[in-house]
Amino acid sequence: MKEFHCGSLVPGCDWHTRHQDEAEVMRRAVEHMRETHGETTIRETMVEAIRSRVEKVRDAA
Repeated sequence: MKEFHCGSLVPGCDWHTRHQDEAEVMRRAVEHMRETHGETTIRETMVEAIRSRVEKVRDAA
């Protein structure tokens, strides 16, 4: 399971997402950046910043 907390990139943002596939976590995070934070252009540096903050978490039992 992979998880991304937007607040690790955008201070004060409580949004987070979790999914088995890192690609889906990335897709959701990019969508969130566009819709919530008004990022119209997602540059490679932004993708790298998100990817570096995706964490592996234990599956809930």
